[in-house]
Amino acid sequence: MRSDVVKKGVTRTAHRSLFHAMGYSDEDLQKPLIGVCNAFNEIIPGHMHLRDIAEAVKLGVAAAGGTPIEFPSIGVCDGIAMGHRGMSFSLSSRELICDSIEAVATAHAFDGLVLIPNCDKIVPAMLM
Repeated sequence: MRSDVVKKGVTRTAHRSLFHAMGYSDEDLQKPLIGVCNAFNEIIPGHMHLRDIAEAVKLGVAAAGGTPIEFPSIGVCDGIAMGHRGMSFSLSSRELICDSIEAVATAHAFDGLVLIPNCDKIVPAMLM
């Protein structure tokens, strides 16, 4: 598994200790690590339900034999950003979202990803 580089062998003892500090067991670390990127935030009305979806996704990942690890993405609400300087951040946020997901997924050697977006900026960003 790709994630073996962060969890297997004597040289990864410190890595495992960090996983254990977060509550992951040795059994959890024997499974594929699946990143669950959740776009939930409290500034975009269409995202208020994403916590519930993320919980269901994590249960599904665990039921399929993986270890789900949730992490967030940013988001900009076009409606709130409209009509002032904030407008210049809406479209450009796609690159930030894309880059930040790639950074987290690569840095932590996830074996797979489940992306939970909502809205016309975050969906394409996660697809990128």
